Amino acid sequence: MAVSSGCCPPKFFSVPAVASDCRGDSGATPRPEFSSGAASSRLLFPRRCTSSLSSALILRFPPNFVRQLSTKARRNCSNIGVAQIVAASWSNNHGLPETPLSAADAAATVEIPVEADVANLTCGNGTSVQSQIPAAGSKAATAAASLSFDGSLAVHAGERAGRGITTDAITTPVVNTSAYWFKNSNELIDFKEGRHASFEYGRYGNPTTKALEEKMSALEKAESTLFVSSGMYASVGMLTALVPAGGHIVTTADCYRKTRIFIQNELPKMGISATVTDPADMDSLKRALDQNNVSLFFTESPTNPFLRCVDIEFVSKLCHSKGALVCIDATFASPVNQKALTLGADIVLHSATKFIGGHNDVLGGCLSGSEELISKIRQYHHVIGGVLNPNAAYMILRGMKTLHLRVQQQNHTALRMAQFLEEHPKITRVYYPGLPSHPEHHIAKQQMTGFGGVVSFEVAGDLRTTMKFIDSLKIPYIAPSFGGCESIVDQPAIMSYWDLSSSERATYGIKDNLVRFSFGVEDFEDLKADIIQALESI
Repeated sequence: MAVSSGCCPPKFFSVPAVASDCRGDSGATPRPEFSSGAASSRLLFPRRCTSSLSSALILRFPPNFVRQLSTKARRNCSNIGVAQIVAASWSNNHGLPETPLSAADAAATVEIPVEADVANLTCGNGTSVQSQIPAAGSKAATAAASLSFDGSLAVHAGERAGRGITTDAITTPVVNTSAYWFKNSNELIDFKEGRHASFEYGRYGNPTTKALEEKMSALEKAESTLFVSSGMYASVGMLTALVPAGGHIVTTADCYRKTRIFIQNELPKMGISATVTDPADMDSLKRALDQNNVSLFFTESPTNPFLRCVDIEFVSKLCHSKGALVCIDATFASPVNQKALTLGADIVLHSATKFIGGHNDVLGGCLSGSEELISKIRQYHHVIGGVLNPNAAYMILRGMKTLHLRVQQQNHTALRMAQFLEEHPKITRVYYPGLPSHPEHHIAKQQMTGFGGVVSFEVAGDLRTTMKFIDSLKIPYIAPSFGGCESIVDQPAIMSYWDLSSSERATYGIKDNLVRFSFGVEDFEDLKADIIQALESI
């Protein structure tokens, strides 16, 4: 598709000076009539206005204006009132012959240029259509080039920097549609042959979701991002799309339990085997790469729930030397604290339910990486489903605008709390990569700018003692998630591993006294006082 931003004349619309006392015989504002033709379109107001104009007031539009406004009527609730009038009138009167303007009518018409903020795509039939690409030199393109830091990207990337929705609203509208229509069969053929931009069907894309994907790509420094219905679906889709039948993967022992269950129980049904290593055991990783035809190394960093860290740069070089891809689940880090792709990983995965959305009110997941790899996963996704609802996309977009602020606060609170807990006599061990006592603290310092908002620790006591501590807390919710504005606490032995015996849980390092605490954005002193009084109760 050829992009042209300068071949078309300036867009304009015409605005007459309408007096405030323009009324009909009944005192009501007269209903305008719409006329159209091949060259232009006109909106005519009757003569019975008491303004100083001697003839009908005419709004004159350029040939492509009504199509653009019709697009607004379909996509932008902010301008729906005027857009519906013009779009409906255009539909009812399209094809009527052009009525010549009288000299008085022409004198009553004022043409005002409108800046073109998007480029045009030249289609196969010789016409041009609006693209989703900001025109060179436009405000959108200028804004896109000026964003350098995470805080600005979290607020503006994918939105101010040229979203594929015709709107002058500050916020990105929610486009609720199951399908996208074509004006005629030739436009459909143009779409099929790559000359016309469309999502075609709701499972294949959505403008609201597209804006969200572009925002995440900007934050992760990725060529492409795919958003899906949940973080778990992102893991399943990535593994299924990228690992061939009969393939082999390497993963780490400490990870989200449902991910482990899928790898252990579901991948063997596809003939895919796995080697499980300790996150810090590079010798085991080397042996696995030497002894197997490894397609993918997949790990969390930091991991769940012990927050182990993998040297992403080192393992990426090691795996790439053997032809294996590297996918890092960076949910516990967020793109504010860690850029896995710039460290050498091929794909970075997030459960957007956690820090990305950040408000404990939406499910979602995403994968970012090269256009080549994400396209492979996207093709699988188009077949299988797992689509992110556009309303969920909007909520995640809104949540991401404060991502950097929330994560900075959570980093600060979690580090101070980890330091406090490590010194408390009723806490036997603290797991947090920001502490020098953490086994991968040196790695975390190299590849992370902050250590996250989750701290795991062990209480001095048994299962019941730990339960009493948690039940005595007043601020955090007892729930199976993390990363939101509200603090959340859980006891993994009960929350995620209750179906296993104590000895089976110990296989994964899950002790009865283990606590995972996700710190929200509450004040540190309030959280500290709450933890102190809960510890005093045991």
